[in-house]
Amino acid sequence: MKGSLLLNEPLAKYTSWRVGGPAERMYIPADRQDLCDFIKTLPAAEPVFWMGLGSNLLVRDGGISGTVINTKGRLKEMRLIGDGLVYVEAGVPCAHVARFCGEHGLSGAEFLAGIPGTMGGALKMNAGAFGGETWGIVKNVETIDVDGQVKQRQPEQFTVGYRSVKGAEGEWFLAATLSLEAGDVVASQQKIKKLLEHRAKTQPTNQPSCGSVFRNPPDDFAARLIEQSGLKGYAIGGACVSEKHANFIVNTGKATAADIELLITYVQQQVEQQQGIKLQTEVCMVGEAE
Repeated sequence: MKGSLLLNEPLAKYTSWRVGGPAERMYIPADRQDLCDFIKTLPAAEPVFWMGLGSNLLVRDGGISGTVINTKGRLKEMRLIGDGLVYVEAGVPCAHVARFCGEHGLSGAEFLAGIPGTMGGALKMNAGAFGGETWGIVKNVETIDVDGQVKQRQPEQFTVGYRSVKGAEGEWFLAATLSLEAGDVVASQQKIKKLLEHRAKTQPTNQPSCGSVFRNPPDDFAARLIEQSGLKGYAIGGACVSEKHANFIVNTGKATAADIELLITYVQQQVEQQQGIKLQTEVCMVGEAE
């Protein structure tokens, strides 16, 4: 293998919350072919977890058993491939996709500027921001299966919903082709600038967080329900409900994953008691408790 295999690698430095125990094994592929070759070597029953920028992710303090594949800085190819079509590999940060499309006069991907993860993560959960959703601009995807074989898939082969994508079990997203409308470079860049300014004003972008913790219930907002329940600023250990945006939990400096998970559960309980709605988590919680 040409990539790097790390054993008992602490994951806190790879997650946007800056918490998490070790990965039993972490593989950082050299390139796409190296990734395919590596996956072919794994035992059939090996647990495999993919990680990009580590946002929308809570790794518990006991860490992750099996193999973590880290695509940060890898699988980063992005290119125009036709009229309004952009090929993007899974490791490309969503914000880079938004800028690239805008710079090439393509409209419809601006919302990706507000998603703090990679294209792979966005495909996995149908990530959205500012009214846009990832799968709304997907023409097709490439996946890799447990045998290291690359496959072409169409959107109709998946069941796509709000923050949910199901289908192609035992496969992981490698890349996507996005289909966009012809637009205006200046207009796209101005839209992205406004979206980012709004994000900076309304979200705690200067503190470690995972992005939005809870899904918005139908016809309502999780942040409103949490704020109405008097939970802004509520803390457990080093984890705190953001004063700036109630659907964010921030690490004030010394939070553990256990602190964050306890606070998530507490918020759910309080909102259900006070508002009659059980909030569903958007964040992916993985690994073992200590």
